[in-house]
Amino acid sequence: ETYGPNTSSASAGGVTVTATAKVSRIVWSMGDGKSVTCTTPGTPYHAKYGLKPSPDCGHRYTKPSKKYHVTATSTWVIDWAGGGQTGQLTEVRDSSVDIAVGEVQVVS
Repeated sequence: ETYGPNTSSASAGGVTVTATAKVSRIVWSMGDGKSVTCTTPGTPYHAKYGLKPSPDCGHRYTKPSKKYHVTATSTWVIDWAGGGQTGQLTEVRDSSVDIAVGEVQVVS
């Protein structure tokens, strides 16, 4: 739902800790045996791009009219500071969805 950075703070006993989390990479398992690693949120598609491939994070299915099980594994880096200390944590999250890829052909 988000790429970050997301920042939040919590206080207890007079100590406030602030944490900032952001995605360092997402590995997409595309369901067709291929995977794509993205280190940016990607570039939103605009019609002016036509059929050009994504400049930074994309995938093109070669077998249309099929369902694919797609899994995204995101690696979050969390920097925290509070009480005179700092640190960094890493969190890995998985999410998946089934998608149908179709092909449209136009006869003129």
